[in-house]
Amino acid sequence: MPLTSDEIDRYARHLVLRDVGGPGQLKLKAARVLVVGAGGLGAPLIQYLAAAGVGTIGLVDDDTVSLSNLQRQVIHGTPDVGAPKVESAARAVLRLNPHVTVETHNLRLTPGNARELIRRYDIVAEGTDNFEARYTVSDACFSEKKPLVTAALGQFDGSLTIIKAHESGPDGAPNPTYRCLFPSPPPPGAIPTCAEAGVLGALAGVMGSLMAMEVVREIVGFGESLVGRLLMVDARSMRFDTIRYGWDETNPLNGRKATGAA
Repeated sequence: MPLTSDEIDRYARHLVLRDVGGPGQLKLKAARVLVVGAGGLGAPLIQYLAAAGVGTIGLVDDDTVSLSNLQRQVIHGTPDVGAPKVESAARAVLRLNPHVTVETHNLRLTPGNARELIRRYDIVAEGTDNFEARYTVSDACFSEKKPLVTAALGQFDGSLTIIKAHESGPDGAPNPTYRCLFPSPPPPGAIPTCAEAGVLGALAGVMGSLMAMEVVREIVGFGESLVGRLLMVDARSMRFDTIRYGWDETNPLNGRKATGAA
């Protein structure tokens, strides 16, 4: 569908960008993005996707808003305490941009339901705070051939990458999976939770905004993506570093002895 006069005015700063323009904005309007987690990372991610004009945003989260969330989960407000996060976030999106369709999924993704949900979308962005969800989402994205933007937060550090393991790189080798980067989750209790260790609120804003930029990049198609590269942010020293990682032939998804499942 063409852009309306209101959308042309709303997205004017995108439309004059040579690498976005009208064709890129129409791609954003047609895109369906699934955001897994409406918390610290999901809050700025969802807001910037909505502001950018992503046509359909799916929201997955089974949690409710608590007062301790508001230090970093800026899509929610004090009146939303006690409400399901997906509903609070959906209201914020519609206030920001009425041209966006929001699909709420007040549930926890599991190996039993992840693939069915993920296959309805073009790209997935995951910013949960638990390893079980990260592996479930990344495995399902591989099986359903969907790009995955995934990020994580520490106390004063964060990381971000894009997984497109269903495709091959320029050299013909398979792209790495999430399990090539992190073969298995750490033992339970090895890494303290956000509630136990704390997290700098503004850092969630930085990393969630970077996630949104990578989702937009993937949809529109400009610059160099983070496939095979892990962006690491150190907020203490304000350093941004990137390390490269590659395909591990022993990984269970697209390795030489792949089973198709972990």
